[in-house]
Amino acid sequence: MALGRNRRARAGFDYWPGFVDALSTMLLALIFLLSVFMLAQFFLSRDISGKDTALAKLNRQIEELTSLLALESASKADRQSTIAALQATLEAANADRQRLEDMMASSSVASSAAGGQASAAAQALSAEKELSARAQAQVDILNQQISALRRQLAAIEEALSASEQKDKDSQARIADLGSRLNVALAQKVQELARYRSDFFGRLREILGSRPGVRIVGDRFVFESEVLFESGRAEINPAGRAQMDQLAMALQDLERMIPPELPWVMRVDGHTDRRPVSGIFKSNWELSSARAISVVQYLVSKGVSPQHLVAAGFGEFQPIDSGESDEALRRNRRIELKLTER
Repeated sequence: MALGRNRRARAGFDYWPGFVDALSTMLLALIFLLSVFMLAQFFLSRDISGKDTALAKLNRQIEELTSLLALESASKADRQSTIAALQATLEAANADRQRLEDMMASSSVASSAAGGQASAAAQALSAEKELSARAQAQVDILNQQISALRRQLAAIEEALSASEQKDKDSQARIADLGSRLNVALAQKVQELARYRSDFFGRLREILGSRPGVRIVGDRFVFESEVLFESGRAEINPAGRAQMDQLAMALQDLERMIPPELPWVMRVDGHTDRRPVSGIFKSNWELSSARAISVVQYLVSKGVSPQHLVAAGFGEFQPIDSGESDEALRRNRRIELKLTER
């Protein structure tokens, strides 16, 4: 009798190791899911950093062109000031020449009036000739200076014209750069929109009008009940069948879109506002875990991880603000969106 009781006591004590193994397995699963989430966040941050680098490079080029334009404008102002000073000098030289010419004319008149007085006129004529010779010399010098000033003025006007043309060319290059950038962005967006339309058309043909699956705007929406059990993040068998078809469509899309067009399929997880229970601490963790589960399953079926992004929004992006069961069911969803990387 005592031996039988001891055996039963030992048999009851053996439940503890199994409980410890279950807890260890659950902890390892949580660590694995967190690791995958951190890796996804790392790759997403790296892609965003690459876009920021390209945008910063373009901004630097625009700043350099703007600096060159400012320098040319300052040089233009300096040339205009020089032209104004030369024009003032030219006007003063013309005034001096006119004054000397008037003096020469006066001297000639005085010489002709003194023809009757020979002795006094000879001395006055000599003085007048000397004065006329000096005046003529000054006029010649002034004429040379005026010619030099005119040549300098022509050279400055030519340089100013070249500077203005260079300014116009710089502004045209800046405008052309912005125009080409806008055209390139518009072409990429249009091209991606065309592939998105073809992809959603293919999904519509594959999935048909199955309940719980619909297209809302530019997103393909799966209700959570189609893929997951309540409060869980593991894809159920029915959901795996639909994900298999989605994986085939994504592989066709990868072969169809050119490599130079950057794109990703973003998988967004959403929940309702009711508190969660179980292994997840919040709806945010549940929505993120479900999005990661979908991404991992698609990768296991051959979809490139470079074209997948997982994001969790919890209960903070509802599509129905009601409190009914139908409204809450609509808010529990997985959304697929084809977008730029």
